[in-house]
Amino acid sequence: MYVLIGVLAVRIALGNGSGGGTADRQGALAQIAAQPFGKAMLWALVVGFGCMALWRGARAVLGKGPRRNAASRALDGGRALFYATICWATAAYAAGGGQGSSGNAQSQDWTASTLELPYGQVLVGAAGCLLIGIGAVLAVRAAMRRFLRQLDTGTMSHRTKQVVTALGVGGGVARGMVFAAAGIFILVAAIRFDPHEAKGVDATLRSFTQTPVGPWLLVAVAMGLVLFGVFSFASARWRRL
Repeated sequence: MYVLIGVLAVRIALGNGSGGGTADRQGALAQIAAQPFGKAMLWALVVGFGCMALWRGARAVLGKGPRRNAASRALDGGRALFYATICWATAAYAAGGGQGSSGNAQSQDWTASTLELPYGQVLVGAAGCLLIGIGAVLAVRAAMRRFLRQLDTGTMSHRTKQVVTALGVGGGVARGMVFAAAGIFILVAAIRFDPHEAKGVDATLRSFTQTPVGPWLLVAVAMGLVLFGVFSFASARWRRL
C-alpha cells in the first residue's frame, strides 16, 4: 500500500498536481482493482489487514517480556483497532466495487461533525496535536534507527543491514512527515473553525507541491513512502516475533 501511494504521489508531482488518481488508500485500492485478478488481490489485502489486526491484538493481550508494560500494550491495542478499521474499509471497497468517499472528504466530514459537538473545537485541535506528535515520534524514532531493535539483524549480512537501515530511516522519516503535515492541517481547521482546512492523505501530499521547492519536495516524500513500503517487506522477513 505504501509503495502504491508513493508511486501515485510521484505521478501527481510530475504532472504538476493533476491526474494520476488520488495518492491515498482509495487511490491505491483503485489501482489494484484495475489489475487482472484485482478482486482477488483486494480480498487478499483484506486477509492481510485482518491478520495484522489479530497479531497486534494478540500482542496487546498475550505478549510477554520486560518491555510489555501498560503503555506498549495500549499502543498495540490501538494499532489492532487501526488495522481492523482498515480491514473493514478494504472489505467494503472490495464488496462494493470500489465505491466510497475519498480520504479528503472523509477527513473534512469528520472534522465538520466534531466541530459541531460541545468542545468540538478543542477535540479537533487535540486530534491535530496528536497526529503532529505521532508524526514527530515516527520521524525521530526512524532517524535514531530504533526500528533495528525489532529486527533480527544478526542473521543479516553487513550489506543487507545497510540497505535495510537506509530503507527504514528514509521511509520512516517520510511517513512521519505525512502524519505531522496532516495533523497541522487539522489543527488549522480547529483554530479557524473551518472543516475545509482539514485534509486527507492525498491533499496533504499535494500540499507539498506548494512549497518554495515546488513538486520536488513531494517527489522526495513520495519516494520515502516507497522506501517504507519496501522496508515493510524486510520487516516481515526479519522482525523478531
